[in-house]
Amino acid sequence: MPRKKPHPASRRRFLQQAAAASIVTALPYRTAHASTTTRATIKNHAPLTPNAFYPLPLGSIRPTGWLRAQLQIQANGLGGHLDETWSDVGPNSGWLGGTGESWERGPYFIDGLLPLAYQLDDPRLKAKAQKFIDWTLTHQQPNGNFGPTSNNDWWPRMVMLKVLTQYYEATDDPRVLPFLTRYLACQLATLPSRPLQDWGKFRWQDNALTALWLYNRTGDPSLLSLVRLLHSQGFDWQKNFADFRHTERMTAEQLHLPEGGLSDLALSTHGVNNGQAIKAAPVWSVLTGNPADRAAIHQMLSALDTYHGLPNGMFSCDEHFAGRNPSQGSELCTVVETMFSLEQSLAILGDPALGDRLELIAFNALPGAFTDDMWAHQYNQEPNQVECSLHHKPWTTDGPESNIYGLDPNFGCCTANFHQGWPKFTASLWMASADDGLAATAYSPTTLTTPVRGVPITIHEDTDYPFRDRITLTLTPATPTAFPLHLRIPAWAVNATLRINNQPQPAPTPGTFARIHRAWSPGDVVELTLPMQPRAIPGFNQSLSVNRGPLVFSYPIGETWLKLRDRNLTADWQVYPNTQWNYALAVDNPNSIHTAEHPVTGAPFTHEGAPVTITLPARKLKSWQAVDSVADPVPPSPVTTAEPLEQITLIPYAAAKLRITAFPHCAQPQASTES
Repeated sequence: MPRKKPHPASRRRFLQQAAAASIVTALPYRTAHASTTTRATIKNHAPLTPNAFYPLPLGSIRPTGWLRAQLQIQANGLGGHLDETWSDVGPNSGWLGGTGESWERGPYFIDGLLPLAYQLDDPRLKAKAQKFIDWTLTHQQPNGNFGPTSNNDWWPRMVMLKVLTQYYEATDDPRVLPFLTRYLACQLATLPSRPLQDWGKFRWQDNALTALWLYNRTGDPSLLSLVRLLHSQGFDWQKNFADFRHTERMTAEQLHLPEGGLSDLALSTHGVNNGQAIKAAPVWSVLTGNPADRAAIHQMLSALDTYHGLPNGMFSCDEHFAGRNPSQGSELCTVVETMFSLEQSLAILGDPALGDRLELIAFNALPGAFTDDMWAHQYNQEPNQVECSLHHKPWTTDGPESNIYGLDPNFGCCTANFHQGWPKFTASLWMASADDGLAATAYSPTTLTTPVRGVPITIHEDTDYPFRDRITLTLTPATPTAFPLHLRIPAWAVNATLRINNQPQPAPTPGTFARIHRAWSPGDVVELTLPMQPRAIPGFNQSLSVNRGPLVFSYPIGETWLKLRDRNLTADWQVYPNTQWNYALAVDNPNSIHTAEHPVTGAPFTHEGAPVTITLPARKLKSWQAVDSVADPVPPSPVTTAEPLEQITLIPYAAAKLRITAFPHCAQPQASTES
């Protein structure tokens, strides 16, 4: 049976549309407000610690090539039609004045829809987002509070604050700054008697981001008092990871979930909270300037990797910590929130390792949770995912729909929230640097338009990265201008090369930002080559996963798609395996690994459109089986098997909806039966 998808369009038509979208030239960015070519970067004002980099206003970066096609697929799928097929963000939403869902789902949806609309310059999507924004801005209460009156939770308002800051940067709407000023003053006055609790207590750093953003535009010192108050009432993430004790898979019994409600233990081990908390210490360090605060993010990431890390760059959370077994899952909300935390932390700290991790997640875990046309998604994804069906294993606390593809499997938060992934990644590819230059913090095909030292400049980034190793930047300043250009060199990019106007430059150092300071003239070309050699990455039970550049590769299991039910414009789907999957790698030397490159289309995260494949030797391991539709934990390596040697082909992780990503590796074959 072919890989059916929930959208009515045929598979062939989808691939044709995606390919066409990849070569369409983006229309010039248009707005009735200030142009991106004239907006100066707003830096941190005293007493705040300077950032290394500063995000550029929404609309400064336009996707091109395969990235634009990916955003267009999102717009053509649930990203652009969710309000038409899911009542939680439909016309009766509490965030439109209705009596429907009035908590986080409306703000979540707009938090991704708004940047998608402005990066694609799509009037239809802008109009959808504008309805929510206008209702919010025109229904502020006399005391400064806002939002549906049916709930007074601080948390969903934190999300809408993020929406409004993006909206202001895209439009300069004069209503926004006074609105935010009134609300944050209301918070400062109200929090002492109605302190943070539940979700808001663990997500205070998102609120603090907006307070710092507004301080840099108004200079109101009370906003810094609010940041201190949020920090004092919020969960102490730095203390939690300084003495990290949650080193094993959590269970419902440990979390006392049957008793109802979520304790601090449950909230502190909840995946999404931890994904959002990755930025907590960097955000706090903007106010304190304390080196320990700035370094704390690495302690947190190290603990997550050590005890819960997975091959796709994520940590297990289905939906609480679940250990390193690659048959455990990661919640899609956690994926996009971890990306946002890394984007903000990279801006604050300027640490290239955060860019490496951001790309690893963006090019693997993010697209790995969607159907090819983005009309359905998973709640949980697994690196070793051998079936997507109604089953209770292996989830720590989730339900049987957790890894099926659908409209709102298991719980609807991800349905509303996943939309921020690609648009915010696009918005973070370039940033202004503290030394009045520009920084390429991650790589994808884009066009950047921004002023640098008062001079409008355009940079065309021509690349098929991460599927190819070459990045070409063509700079067009309005007049010749001297400024520094910072280029992130990934830690894996050994023997990277750099050329300017075809002239070789000193070899850049992996794991750093290469800084090029010179006078730039129209037509200057920078060529960066980041060699991508396949790498075997060790993991759980001495298993191996295979990476090439920022891409993770998986063995694609044959798929049979079975529709579970129709869901208006979309559907829910189960996926069953129709081929064997239990292989152990038999890689004795690097020469046994062969890479092949194929055309890059607008659908690079599909099985048929995979731009890179890797072929390597393997042997079947019959003792490695699935139980209750879930792959057993990877057996400890090395394993032994007498099965004949085969050549298997791996494709990018996200292109394989059923997959094996972490493999045992086998010793030399023996005549005896496998152990």
